[in-house]
Amino acid sequence: MSDPVPARSLAERRQAAEAKLRESSHCWLATAGDGRGPHLIPVSFWWDGTRLTTATFDDSVTARNIRAQPKVRVSVGTTADVLMIDATATIVPVTGIGPSEADGYARASRTDPRQVPGFAYVRLAPTRMQVWRNAAEFAGRTVMRDGKWLGRPAD
Repeated sequence: MSDPVPARSLAERRQAAEAKLRESSHCWLATAGDGRGPHLIPVSFWWDGTRLTTATFDDSVTARNIRAQPKVRVSVGTTADVLMIDATATIVPVTGIGPSEADGYARASRTDPRQVPGFAYVRLAPTRMQVWRNAAEFAGRTVMRDGKWLGRPAD
């Protein structure tokens, strides 16, 4: 039996989280609303360096949940290498978003909500991020707390 893969340093995990956000465009978005249970959907996203942008139908369960309870959870990656993000979500009408953000999302998702009637953007402002790839990394998996990155990125 081989030795388990050793845990990465905080700086290495932060670097992995940032890379995953830059290189990925798909995630799972979990919401919950007043009196409703959890709701989970797969969505595309675009990372601008500080927040994620995604989109959904303005009258969807996800949008209704966010309006009732803006705290959400996002998962990027696999069970063997995951980035979990707790975030505050805001629904933004298609007319309320700038061109660079809209274009970034359209490139990442291959869908342009500006061209789809009934769509709205969802901005996700991360408050906590956790990264782990195995049991050795359960301890110390938090790389962002209260919206602030922990540790310096690896050089």
